[in-house]
Amino acid sequence: MLAALTGLGLSTAAGLNAYIPLLVVGLLANLTDQVRLQPEFAWLANGWVLAIVGVLLVAEFVLDKVPVVDSVNDMIQTVVRPLSGGVVFSATEAAARLDGSDWMTHNPWAGWVLGIGVALAVHVMKATARPVVNATTAGTGAPVVSTLEDAGSLAVTLVAIFLPILVVVVVAVLAVFAWWTVRRVRRRRALRRSPA
Repeated sequence: MLAALTGLGLSTAAGLNAYIPLLVVGLLANLTDQVRLQPEFAWLANGWVLAIVGVLLVAEFVLDKVPVVDSVNDMIQTVVRPLSGGVVFSATEAAARLDGSDWMTHNPWAGWVLGIGVALAVHVMKATARPVVNATTAGTGAPVVSTLEDAGSLAVTLVAIFLPILVVVVVAVLAVFAWWTVRRVRRRRALRRSPA
């Protein structure tokens, strides 16, 4: 159960920022015993890989703060974030063995599918909300919202690793936010279509 919550939390964080959970998982696997990677994901703790992920994180951090550029970045990240979610869910699946989950051990594809699905859902919510934020704030909200997303990705990553039981609360909050965002987008569209 805790392994699934860890994977779910890391995938959620990847949907907000692909590189934060990759970097944190890689660093913790490299420097501590807190994260144990499966042998096929040992590359994630490699110094060169961590350096490349760090450079990509800096680029993402800057690009996501600029209105319009953030939307282009979101289009590119439609592939990257779900793949990152699949990687972090599957890479840390070694924790499933500690939980005694034979099914996850014998079906490694399930971690990929769950990680990709969760990260994609969070990414779609983020990518849908961002143009609304940009339009309603004349672009001034982009850096603020992006910073909150980055902070949220880091917080969810750390919660998933150190307090996975709290992932349930995080997912519930994100679900409420998604519902609110969808309602707001629909309301804006309805207002545009209504005759003046």
